[in-house]
Amino acid sequence: MGLHGVQMEGDDDHGEPQKFNKYACGCCIVASMISIIFGYDTGVMSGAMIFIKEELKIGDVKVEVLAGILNICALVGSLMAGRTSDYIGRRYTITLSSVIFLVGAVLMGWAPNYAVLLAGRCTAGIGVGFALMIAPVYSAEIASSKSRGFLTSLPELCISIGILLGYVSNYFFGKLTLKLGWRLMLGIAAIPSFVLAFGILKMPESPRWLVWQGRLGEAKKILQQVCNSEEEAEKRFRDIKKAAGYDENCEADVVEPLKSSNGGQGVWKELLLRPRPAVRWILIAAIGIHFFEHAVGVEAVVLYGPRIFKKAGIKGKDKLLLATIGIGVTKTMFILVATFLLDKVGRRKLLLISTSGVIVALTTLGFSLTMVENVEHQILWALILSIVATYTFLAFFSIGIAPITWVYSSEIFPLKLRAQGMAIGVAVNRLMNATISITFLSLSEAITIGGAFFMFAGISVMAWWFFFFLLPETKGKSLEEMETLFTRGRGGGRIKNNGGVEIQQRNDL
Repeated sequence: MGLHGVQMEGDDDHGEPQKFNKYACGCCIVASMISIIFGYDTGVMSGAMIFIKEELKIGDVKVEVLAGILNICALVGSLMAGRTSDYIGRRYTITLSSVIFLVGAVLMGWAPNYAVLLAGRCTAGIGVGFALMIAPVYSAEIASSKSRGFLTSLPELCISIGILLGYVSNYFFGKLTLKLGWRLMLGIAAIPSFVLAFGILKMPESPRWLVWQGRLGEAKKILQQVCNSEEEAEKRFRDIKKAAGYDENCEADVVEPLKSSNGGQGVWKELLLRPRPAVRWILIAAIGIHFFEHAVGVEAVVLYGPRIFKKAGIKGKDKLLLATIGIGVTKTMFILVATFLLDKVGRRKLLLISTSGVIVALTTLGFSLTMVENVEHQILWALILSIVATYTFLAFFSIGIAPITWVYSSEIFPLKLRAQGMAIGVAVNRLMNATISITFLSLSEAITIGGAFFMFAGISVMAWWFFFFLLPETKGKSLEEMETLFTRGRGGGRIKNNGGVEIQQRNDL
């Protein structure tokens, strides 16, 4: 057992007790810290908008733009981050993300008017795009196959922690003067951004990126730190070299990088123009899971929670903000549970259970809000049902769809295509997030707020079928095996109905 290994439940492929590498975990935790800042920026805006609207005298359209512009800019940032991380490495890309966040937070905290506030939000959005792409990719490339689900879900857990901190910040800073309160809510995020920008430099680079660049000696040393034994490190090293296109028996410390590893050249052709059948399936799976994560309406609840609770019948700013803190607590608690289930239950089963619960919760929320809207007096049972349905939706969403979106998409792409493939997924993710953020208020006016959630329930049914037919189980597979996995069990372009079970059985052998 390596110096960093501690025993966990389960067995490895040779019947040995499964180990958990504390050094690899530490690297992933530090990399995931950038996601706390993003989560905070998302959560704090839900309450800050109440005060911003009051001081700056802006209407709902400008509020929607302020809420959604971060994700439009994040779409651009994620596409930039894919090529950037291939060129300068995963670690320096996280540092760059922190610096961009820092600038955005300072602008928002200073903001004397709406234009500067919007500029700060846009800048922070670029940082969001970088962070969302790079943190799961780095974690996936550091982790072993046995703990990859846990470690790669840490960024999503950190987002939830950040959202919760944002809600708490709303509650306490909301007691300050109108002019100072919301500026402190937004500007205080500059402090952790500054600390992380330097702290991240103490981390090792991704060994897979180093191999891709021909820096084999450095990659091997890092693998010896993040693995529990020399044998495990050597096996992962050989697999990575082979996947990168080098001779797996090569012992040189430095070799000439392959032409394809020069900043990600040729990747777009292999991803979009002439993809292999397995790569096409992988890309469809990644785009689909990112599309449905936000198409089911989670952003409507996270960002506009106070408005939903107000519509349900809760009055007063303090009560609204306290009820919204409950959203953050629920989301964080259930994502924490999910991190421990991903490597035991598996991605596919947890995803289908999660989506089933989301369908029921959204249908219930649509019904209860419709009842509230169609009566003149307050109905206590409908108010209670609305709150319970909201928290139930977040619980089911957070135990499956939320973390698995990032775990799954970061682990299925081949090494050469991983960063830019993930960037495409994140771009779709941010586009859907922005769409929901910008249109929810207008949508709820057009078809009622209850009707909006009935629509999200219908989309969730489509999501369930997509996950069932197109997403095979990846639990226990190494990153180098993923392309083979997406070549199996095909029938007319779909996974056979029992394909997920068959693959799971092979994983358990």
